[in-house]
Amino acid sequence: MFGGFFSWLLFFFLLIALVCLIVYQLICLADLEFDYINPYDSARRINSVVLPEFVTQGVLSILFLITGHWVMFLLCVPYLYYNFRSYTQKQHFVDITEIFNMLNWEKKLRLFKLAYVIILLCLTLFWMIYSVLEDDE
Repeated sequence: MFGGFFSWLLFFFLLIALVCLIVYQLICLADLEFDYINPYDSARRINSVVLPEFVTQGVLSILFLITGHWVMFLLCVPYLYYNFRSYTQKQHFVDITEIFNMLNWEKKLRLFKLAYVIILLCLTLFWMIYSVLEDDE
């Protein structure tokens, strides 16, 4: 009866985790921009959460696929492809020596990721509420 609700709840919490990881990276970049932190520490902090971000997004996509939520899986595919492509081309880590030159690009990239994940979060919230209302009937 509540299986659909609990799966959507799991998806919701995985997306919240993704939002937190991306916001943490944005905070590190903002601290670097305002000179509150040095480039080495900023790059180290960002690089320490890149792989957990990729794994969380991969698990989320696989769970969408396994549970048969095809539309949500298809919406996750571009983000999954970008992560896979940047990982295979070894461009997923922030370079310490180029972090100041790439600061605006890195911030725009993470803002785009954040907007994308927030759209997925809103859709997940909608489907979670819909599954609860559907179970009540």
